[in-house]
Amino acid sequence: MKLRKSKFILRRVVGESMLPTLKPGELLLGINTKRIMPGDIVIVNHNGLDKVKRVKEVNKESVYILGDNPKKSSDSRDFGFIDRSKIIARVIWPIFVDL
Repeated sequence: MKLRKSKFILRRVVGESMLPTLKPGELLLGINTKRIMPGDIVIVNHNGLDKVKRVKEVNKESVYILGDNPKKSSDSRDFGFIDRSKIIARVIWPIFVDL
């Protein structure tokens, strides 16, 4: 039996890279989707770790992601664009207003 990729995903915020938008320990609900736009908060897998970041720029093959708290964030300023295939989900809850 082949395992199907789940449509929804739960993650807990670890660290301070998304303060003040997301606080450490906060629970997130994400949806597996290919629709990603600048301003979306996404869960990505980078170097074996799941990270929560905001999408700054999107092109056909990659995304540029940033933490809302630059002093505490390891993001595309450090490692550049990442492949779209590394996006696990777009965060849909809690619901945010674009900054």
